[in-house]
Amino acid sequence: MTSEPTPRVQLYEELLRRLASGIRAMQLYATDHPLLTRNVDGFLASLKQLLQQSAAVTIGIVENEFVVADTPLPKASAGMKDLIERLRANEIERISFERGVSAEEIIGLMTRISALTTKSPAQPGSAWGFPHIKVGQIAAGERRKEGISGDMAAIRRLYSGAVAAAETAWQTAATEGKSDLPAALQTVEGLADAVTQNRTALVALTAMRNYDNYTFTHMVNVSILTMGQAQALGIEGRLLREFGLSALMHDIGKVRTPQEILNKPDKLTDDEFVIMRRHPVEGAEILRRTPEMPILAPVVAFEHHLRLDGSGYPAVRRNGLNIGTMLCSIADVYDAMRSQRAYQKAQPSERVLAVLRRDDGSHFDRNLVRRFVQLLGIYPPGTLVKLKSDDVGVVMRVHAPDPYRPRVKILFDKDGRPYDTPFEMNLWETNADGEPIGTVAAPAEESEFGIDPLSFL
Repeated sequence: MTSEPTPRVQLYEELLRRLASGIRAMQLYATDHPLLTRNVDGFLASLKQLLQQSAAVTIGIVENEFVVADTPLPKASAGMKDLIERLRANEIERISFERGVSAEEIIGLMTRISALTTKSPAQPGSAWGFPHIKVGQIAAGERRKEGISGDMAAIRRLYSGAVAAAETAWQTAATEGKSDLPAALQTVEGLADAVTQNRTALVALTAMRNYDNYTFTHMVNVSILTMGQAQALGIEGRLLREFGLSALMHDIGKVRTPQEILNKPDKLTDDEFVIMRRHPVEGAEILRRTPEMPILAPVVAFEHHLRLDGSGYPAVRRNGLNIGTMLCSIADVYDAMRSQRAYQKAQPSERVLAVLRRDDGSHFDRNLVRRFVQLLGIYPPGTLVKLKSDDVGVVMRVHAPDPYRPRVKILFDKDGRPYDTPFEMNLWETNADGEPIGTVAAPAEESEFGIDPLSFL
């Protein structure tokens, strides 16, 4: 079976080629010369396509290679040694382009880079005067062979845009009887790219709670968590996006559920629960009526409340469940349980994961549950935690072999005073006596310390 071509990599290569050619042309010609104009136009054309799928595109230099997004491009780098040396000599390791970037900004950037000859460390991106371009160095945590992580600010914008697009898809299904597939596809494209580039940061972002928008944040969170699991299983490309799209639309049948039932603060009556239980069938019907909707989407909508032991609803007997359904169901239960709603208090992640593991093998596939725990850890990235030493820090990364012992950035001492220089600890490491160097005691309250833990990722 031959693999499909990857247009995105071609766009990355074109982006680099146009940037390098434009900088060379800037050294020889005026800013209105046709050669420069062609390169700027070509650069913007490639960039525009990429920014349809992601809130920002970053060109970086890692180990003398250009990396675009998280994709190393050694072939492109080979012919651009002069540009790499020029940028490195001026301490420029990354250039990020955000949506809204103009031709004037691109020309200004090329002008500035073409004028760099001697060592003069680059100023922060804001000092360069480009509102949609950031120039600077790669943070220490981003220097790794497989690429560079996305900016958290860009990921936040992507997440907010995804929630808005989910609302559009929902409203269209409610009014027209079929979903807004283009809006959903664009949302999933951006989320899939971000999951591939920086799964830790994006999964951490699903912990953000907007209780007024629960329906739409839940749609986005389940999509992200499903794709995170799928990618960890080696699922990529178009299939990964189909998993994400199916998860995004899993609850779309609820557009036909009366609001007074959806938002009822008390326990549903038997009659109300009968109405609620219709949404998987109605969701499958809506998605089947949506032109060009992947066949996986109505399957996941229909199955997502079914369990391996035959329980759940609708009341049908299935010979096993689709893998997309099983990943979506785990994500659905996890996100629903940790969400604060009128009729339910939010549960801590440790409690939610305990429920999933309690049911593994009967309701959920035990191997998938174990992988989910390894993906998120007991304390997911972005969680503020207190150690047994009473130091307080934010979870930076999960350690899959032992989800109880993540990598933590220590921010506050035992008296609640911020450290002048925060430092990171791998809690799975041991001291000279073979004892763990630190242990998480419990989650910490963010409001008590007045910080946003996600800003440290």
